[in-house]
Amino acid sequence: MAKIQITKTELVWPGKYNQDGTLTQVPRANLPFQVIEVFNQTQPTRQPEWRNKLIWGDNLLVMGSLLEKFAGKVDLIYIDPPFATGTDFSFTAQIGEQQITRQSSAADETAYRDTWKIGVGSYLTMMAERLRLIRDLLSPRGSLFLHCDWHVGHLLRATADEVFGAENFLNEIVWYYYNKFQGNVKRFASNHDVVFWYRKGTSYQFKPQLEKRPEGKVKQLARQWDKEKGAIVNAKSADGRVMYRETDERTVDDVWRISMLQPADRTENCGFPTQKPETLLQRIVQAASCEGDLVADFFCGSGTMLAVAEKLNRRWIGCDLGRWGIHATRKRLLGIKECRPFETLSLGKDERRHWQGVTFDRDQPAYVAFILKLYGAQPMAGRTHIHGNRSEALVHIGPVDAPLTALAIDDAVDECAMLKQRELHVLAWEWETGRCDVIVESARKKGVKLLLLQIPREVMEQEVAGSGGVRFFPLAYLEAEIKQADDLTMQVRLTDFVILNPELISEDVRGRVKTWSDYIDYWAVDWDFQNDTFMQGWAAYRTRKERKLPLVSGVHPYEEAGNHRILVRAIDIFGNETKQAFDIGVSSRSAGPLLWATPTGRSAGA
Repeated sequence: MAKIQITKTELVWPGKYNQDGTLTQVPRANLPFQVIEVFNQTQPTRQPEWRNKLIWGDNLLVMGSLLEKFAGKVDLIYIDPPFATGTDFSFTAQIGEQQITRQSSAADETAYRDTWKIGVGSYLTMMAERLRLIRDLLSPRGSLFLHCDWHVGHLLRATADEVFGAENFLNEIVWYYYNKFQGNVKRFASNHDVVFWYRKGTSYQFKPQLEKRPEGKVKQLARQWDKEKGAIVNAKSADGRVMYRETDERTVDDVWRISMLQPADRTENCGFPTQKPETLLQRIVQAASCEGDLVADFFCGSGTMLAVAEKLNRRWIGCDLGRWGIHATRKRLLGIKECRPFETLSLGKDERRHWQGVTFDRDQPAYVAFILKLYGAQPMAGRTHIHGNRSEALVHIGPVDAPLTALAIDDAVDECAMLKQRELHVLAWEWETGRCDVIVESARKKGVKLLLLQIPREVMEQEVAGSGGVRFFPLAYLEAEIKQADDLTMQVRLTDFVILNPELISEDVRGRVKTWSDYIDYWAVDWDFQNDTFMQGWAAYRTRKERKLPLVSGVHPYEEAGNHRILVRAIDIFGNETKQAFDIGVSSRSAGPLLWATPTGRSAGA
């Protein structure tokens, strides 16, 4: 290994430097964003000047792709990354109208993972790469607030010092959550986190914050700035006497006594593990940004930073790797009164193509073998459409960067029948097919039992794939009735939601499902779908406080009679998406009855 020239005090870990002594840096990717959904858009245009952004994906790729338009333009970034605790954080999915009072491993879903099997060096490499991107995204007056705790706080401080410069470190803020119950530990209870504050440059923003004194009003010396002395001094009256004042407020220092969220809270608490209170983020946003500034959180979790930014009139960008984080944030934002337009985005097939190139050097057989291994199947050579087998079933793997078509499924079914095999499992990222139940029935007529399974985004996460924690969910389909409620108005009623292979869902979860709608956590309608972005025109969802889900939409008015396409989109309790399009004819009552709605046949998981 080449000799590393040490010219300053720094933290070094395995993997920080290459064999030739140069700093290890991942090449930055610039991938195009795909707008998936648009919310609360009232203007007639589908492309307004600005929409806040909620992005699902790896924040390394997301931040690298944001640089083209946002380098040097973000005024405040707060991140609450994993703390290298060695724990995967889960929550219990609520089912239907039940208020969950007990933990059930079968209903547990992983919110995010914080296990680093390669060691703390891999964690620090991950964080250093992201801190460098954050530095480049910050505006000249921008600030970073880096949230951590005792596990790796000391290491992150040294890493951030190196990236931002120790001279740009401003505060180590102690968040003291006095209401946390620690249990019986053989040491002093750990009842605080720390937040490191770094500036991008010398022109950073700061507005001192005040808080109420717990003891009420106090008498204290009046203080004022002395220009000649360049210091704060005691204020004096005209006759030279020291002046006093009474106040029930104090200037906030670097120890913040803010309670943590309690499990019983059904207003702010989303049930998301390690969720932070809005009061904490309000103080940060108010102290280090102004109204209209652009703020960001690239480990946004349940969206606390984004909700606070929305309420305080900041523009915002949020990103998270987990589908449950994105889903919880979406519902949380929709619950804010007069929430401004926002959109959800992803890097879609380009992220998967990038992952395939980095991981397998675009070797298609290696990619197929990897997915087969995660699924517990064995490769099978010499076949055109069959890639492997799992016990008695054959397996087909869909392409990484394109939707799987009905024709490709038919070809695999035909080959399965030719081989006189009775079961076929098809795994895919995206689907361009007819209704999944129709495809399954078509295969049954050929003597083949067909399972259609979603490849989850988690397979691209190294730590997840290595742990064997990947779950392949069966596809579902929904049914709905489209009704003309009045003159030039339409309404949607959900009538059924079916998971094709419920036997793949845990028995505990199935036992708690009382009706088909219990599987649905959220559903929405685009009243004029243009076969591109989903423009949410109406939505309903469950919260911890309100478990009932309306199955009939609001009434939507159209300006004139004509043909339209309605897209109904549902997200189930596992975080998976199902959608169904309907072609409708809208009429005026004066023109006589003209009501029809035809499913387009497109119904599959996202």
